[in-house]
This record gives sequence, C-alpha cells and structure tokens, in this order.
Amino acid sequence: MEHPENSSEYAGLQVNSGVEQPAIINPYMKRNRFRRRELSAAEMVEGIVKGDVTVLSQAVTLIESVNPDHQAKAQEVINKCLPYSGNSVRVGISGVPGAGKSTSIDEFGIHVLREKGGRLAVLAIDPSSERTKGSILGDKTRMEKLAQHPDSFIRPSPSAGSLGGVARKTRETIILCEAAGFNHIFVETVGVGQSETACHSMVDFFLLIQVAGTGDELQGIKRGIMEISDGIVINKCDGDNVDRCQMAATNFRNALHFFPLPESGWSPKVLCYSGFYGTGVKEVWDMIYEYIDFVKANGYFDYRRNEQAKYWMYESINEHLRLNFYNNPVIRAQLKPAEQTVLAGQKTSFVAAQDLLDEYFNLLKK
Repeated sequence: MEHPENSSEYAGLQVNSGVEQPAIINPYMKRNRFRRRELSAAEMVEGIVKGDVTVLSQAVTLIESVNPDHQAKAQEVINKCLPYSGNSVRVGISGVPGAGKSTSIDEFGIHVLREKGGRLAVLAIDPSSERTKGSILGDKTRMEKLAQHPDSFIRPSPSAGSLGGVARKTRETIILCEAAGFNHIFVETVGVGQSETACHSMVDFFLLIQVAGTGDELQGIKRGIMEISDGIVINKCDGDNVDRCQMAATNFRNALHFFPLPESGWSPKVLCYSGFYGTGVKEVWDMIYEYIDFVKANGYFDYRRNEQAKYWMYESINEHLRLNFYNNPVIRAQLKPAEQTVLAGQKTSFVAAQDLLDEYFNLLKK
C-alpha cells in the first residue's frame, strides 16, 4: 500500500511500509485433521446399548437431520434399538411459559435419582424463531444439579416449526434413550396453550404445571390441555404466595369436576409445590407412581402405549407424504408459478393447491 506521506511535496517525511503480517490460518495445518470418524449404524447401536452418551448424542443428531441419506441410516439405528426400548416411565411436562418447568425438572430429576436410582433423560424442547429459525437451547442452564449428575442426560432440541410443543423426532429420541438404559424420561414442551397436545401422545403421565393467578374456574374448564392432563401441579407455592396457590388449586379441583372421567379411570389430582425450594416434590412423584401402578393394574398402560404407536405410524405417513410432495422436482418447479397465479388473482389459494395435488397424483400413476 502506497503512503501519500512519501510524496515529494512532503520534504523530509518518509513512512516505512512496515512488517508484513503473517496469515491468520497456519498453512501447515492439515485440513480435516480433527474430523470425527463417522460411525456405522451397527457401531451406533452398540454404543447406545452400552450407555455411551456421546454415541447417543450423535444418534439423536442423526435422526433430527433432514438429509435423506441420514434418514435411511437413522431408521436402521431406530429399528435395531427398538427391542431394547419400552422399559421406562415417560413423563411429559407442560405449562405456560414461565411456569417453572425447567427448574421443576431439576428438582424432580434429582429427587427420583436419589430415591429410585437408575438413569434419567431430559428431552427439552426450545421454541424456534419464526424470523431467524434459530433456537437458544438454553434450558440446561436452569438444570444446574442434573447437568452435573453422572446418571442424567439432557438433550435440548429446537421445535423447528413443529406443532404440539415437541420436536419432530422426539418420539424416536425416546426409543434411543430407553435403549441406552434410561429408565426415566422427561419430555419438556416449549410452553403450550390449550390445543397443542402432541406431547400427550408419547408419554405415560402428562403433568401440567400451573401458577397462581392464571384465571378463574372458567379458564380451568376450557377443553384442550386441561382435559388430557393426568395431574396438575401449582408451582411457586412459597412465601407470600402460599394462599394464592392453595386457592388456585381449589379452583382447578372444582373445574375438574366438570370433565368426564378419563378413559384410564384415573381422577386427576391437583397438588401444590415449590420448584425453587424443592418442597412438595415427593408428593408429586408419589402421585406419578400411584398413577402408573393404577393404569398397569387395569391394563390401560399397555393400551395407551399401543394407541400411541398407532398414532405415530399415521403421523410418520403424513410426514413422509409431505416431504415426498415438496421434494418432487416437478412439483418444486411449479410451486413459484402457482404462487404467482395466486398473487395475480388468477386463481384462489385452494384451486392452486388442488391443481398441484392433481399434478402430483398424476405423476404417481405414471
């Protein structure tokens, strides 16, 4: 770079060029030197069955991938892990954002590991941004005790646009965790409303966390997430908030009387506890195990798991049909022109969609 100060008009002034800076990247470093060796499906299954959480994490990343090549390998891993799964208590934990789900899971998890032993897997679902499509995945920061416990495994996953408060591949992740020897599974949802209830279709016990001051009995009797809950707990029952929590619990108990008895025959209970101070946690676990014993005795436990398996079979069909439609090269080429016809007012959205579907079905007949 030329310095204007070295021009002849500036007599007696000279600026040296200086020392050339070295390259930021070492030219002698071998590329891909630290690339991790890719495990085969058989090696992944072997590592998972041995309880290796590193291999388990890689397998979960594999099944969450949308790459078609990864999906084929992921299905092979899942099928081989299936015989080792099913031996766990699956608990879904939901509630409004800020109800204290992550803090409660930390207390619930430490309690069950201390009292019952075994291993605990926490599948925490974080909402993805509609603008950037990114996700913080920071729920582990609120689970300080579990994050340091050797028998716990915390896996945050982005919702990635999936409805129902859970990620797209949470069901398969549960199978892998069970094959790895985790006998307690927590599924924490993103913080749902009254109709997003997909988490209920993959767990044995659905726990709804509420806080005091969320509304009167009319809110409690609204259909949706309330009527599928197997237990309702009021968090933050400490300090000056005890009376309000007890009043909220009374309101929820009154509201539950308006619901018909669930198919399981179990009458949902309403309890109060404090996730921050860890009080009332034992009573919550007593309720969960009382429910598990109750539904195993009357046969509903196996019935529910069979119904869930059928539900996810149809969900998998819907997902594969959707992906096959959008990945079809002919359809992909016609999507933008179809958009333009809708924007120009030449076709309605419904007619344009029907035309694309007709084209897709004609392609399948050929």
